[in-house]
Amino acid sequence: MTDTNHTETDTNPPEEPETNAAAPAVVELKPLRIWPPVLLLIGMVVTRLAPQWMDSETVLSIMLSVFGPLVCGGLILVWWVLSSRATWKEKLSGLVIALVAGGATLALLDPTMLGPGVMLITGPMGMGLFGIAAVLVSRMRSVKRTVIIVACSVLGFAFSLLLRAEGMWGDYDMALAWRWTPTVEDKLLAREDVTPPADQTVLTAAMESALAKPEWPGFRGAMRDGVLTGVSLDTDWNSEVGSPLWKIPIGPGWSSFVVAGPLLFTQEQRGEEELIVCYNAETGAELWKQEIKARFFDALGGPGPRATPVLADGALYVMGASGHVLRLDPQTGEIVWQQDIRKIADREPPMWGFSSSPLVVDGTVFIYAGGKEQKGLLAFDTETGDLKWSSPAGDHSYSSPTLLTIADQPVIAMLTNKELTLLDPAEGTVLLNYDCPSEGQRTLQPQLVGENEIMIATGMGKGIQKIRVTNNDGKWTAEEVWIAPRLKPDFNDFVIYEGHAYGFDGTIFTCIDLKEGKRKWKGGRYGKGQVLLVKDSGHLLVISEQGEIVLLKADPSGHAELATFPALDGKTWNHPVLIGDRLYVRNSEQAAAYRLPVVK
Repeated sequence: MTDTNHTETDTNPPEEPETNAAAPAVVELKPLRIWPPVLLLIGMVVTRLAPQWMDSETVLSIMLSVFGPLVCGGLILVWWVLSSRATWKEKLSGLVIALVAGGATLALLDPTMLGPGVMLITGPMGMGLFGIAAVLVSRMRSVKRTVIIVACSVLGFAFSLLLRAEGMWGDYDMALAWRWTPTVEDKLLAREDVTPPADQTVLTAAMESALAKPEWPGFRGAMRDGVLTGVSLDTDWNSEVGSPLWKIPIGPGWSSFVVAGPLLFTQEQRGEEELIVCYNAETGAELWKQEIKARFFDALGGPGPRATPVLADGALYVMGASGHVLRLDPQTGEIVWQQDIRKIADREPPMWGFSSSPLVVDGTVFIYAGGKEQKGLLAFDTETGDLKWSSPAGDHSYSSPTLLTIADQPVIAMLTNKELTLLDPAEGTVLLNYDCPSEGQRTLQPQLVGENEIMIATGMGKGIQKIRVTNNDGKWTAEEVWIAPRLKPDFNDFVIYEGHAYGFDGTIFTCIDLKEGKRKWKGGRYGKGQVLLVKDSGHLLVISEQGEIVLLKADPSGHAELATFPALDGKTWNHPVLIGDRLYVRNSEQAAAYRLPVVK
């Protein structure tokens, strides 16, 4: 019999599902390696804040602050390409888009942002946000992470397009404003359209009398040492001291005031014209202005002239940032003669412009030009403006020629990037070249101590040096006495009083003794301010970088503030001037006069 429940076994094997042999293999995205960008992001912050964290400013801290964030940002892109664990498609697309975004931003930036703005803002923002985004999406395993990373980088670069740079502060922090907002200079120019004509209330007779004996004839006074005599300050300052007698807007520039009775002279920028302006010292009203078609700008200091005019023998001499040297009639502003340093010295303005103030001695006006070979220091005839002689000097300096008397002999002292040069004022003969090279800018004035010792700034972040000069039968020599690394003035001058020097060690006020160069005390964070010595009462009148007036006792035993009040708004690098009880101050935005209490 046959078993009807038996099922015949199927001998054919089951069919295999079809496969697509041409389908690409799926690439698994790996998490990104994040410890390198984390370290680099920390490095960007640390290097940027280095000058603020270090007790004393050095060239190293400055270089770290300026270049550190940009270098660390660049290394973030290097990490992305070489060791991020991203796919090569991600690496190439991310790198190309970031570079294109950076390049496009550079092409569209406000011109004021080029240079330091790119190094401190644009580059670090774009590459920094690239690194931050990469860390935040590092564990995301899809192409979206690359989109997010490059989008953040593009936004970081593009943010700079909204900004305008207004120079830098002394700690190398950028002063920024929205690109579309008017500058202080724009507001001043708009205001000029509605202001009344220049004030003419100062009588000619008063002008002539004042100009014959100006109280403050030039940069840092008659001797260029920042020392005032004939006034004793009272330390009892009430609230009324901080109320200005007048305060006015002023064009940008870092010139100081020259004072002759009721007249104030200074230099400033207004639009495409560089101006020499005379103000009424009593009211702040403009008496006259003379315009030169020139505009100088650098990313560190912003626009405007740097030098301070000088009054001598009833004439006013000025040095413009673009190289114009002029003699003017101080009563009217009329130009008597004019020279162009660029043509005479065969050189263009340095990165900070022509900044040395003129010096007038016995019918000769001395101008530092920094030209090649024999065109370093120029001597012009005060009457005709003709070049009398020229002498070699270093090729750049922010310092000004100074008249010193050493061993009863007057000499012109010029401090440059290469050396301290002493010259005969009459013939221009070089008496001494003291080799003291500096890699950074030379800004400060050489100052005489005693009969034959000179204090000179050794260079940015390095300190000051004391040398001894001797003249043996016409043979001039110099030797180093000491170098003091505990007082490192940059562009803010120091003053000397009773065997001690008082000035800025970076941004902190400091006192050192002149015998051995040792620090006595350090205190008072006034930024890159300026100081004036009121010698008769032994006081130091400091104006901070933030525009605050501070009265200190010139005492080597310790730092103590006696009085203070806010005087100006904005960054203040200009030197203050005190005539009797009248304090005149200005910066790149404002000028003001205050009455200080004096001992009668």
